[in-house]
Amino acid sequence: MVDRSQILKGLLDGCILKIIAQGETYGYRITSDLNDYGFKELNEGSVYPSLMRLERRGLVSAKTKKSSIGPSRKYFRLTSKGEVYLRDFSRLWSEIAAVVDKIMKGGMDSELSR
Repeated sequence: MVDRSQILKGLLDGCILKIIAQGETYGYRITSDLNDYGFKELNEGSVYPSLMRLERRGLVSAKTKKSSIGPSRKYFRLTSKGEVYLRDFSRLWSEIAAVVDKIMKGGMDSELSR
C-alpha cells in the first residue's frame, strides 16, 4: 500500500508557502485552507511542525498578534528567501508532475513498447 503521508511530507512545505504567499496568515487558517483544497487528513499537528521548520530555514517570518476573538496568534509571511524557494518549488513541481502524469497515462506508448 502506498504511504500517502510520505508523499505529502515532501510536498507540504511548498503548499504551505504558496498559501502564505497569498497573504499573511496563521496556522489554523493554513490548515483550514489545506483541508479546503482537499488535504482532508491534515491537521494542525501536521502543519505546525512544517511552519516551524520553514521559519528556522528563513523561508517565512512570524509575528505574534493579538486577536479580537481569543488568544494571540502567530502570523506568518513569506521572506524573500521563501519567495525564491517557492518559485523554484513551483517550477520543479510542474516538471515532476508532467513526467509522472505522462507515465501514469502511458503517454510514450511507442517508446515503452520497445
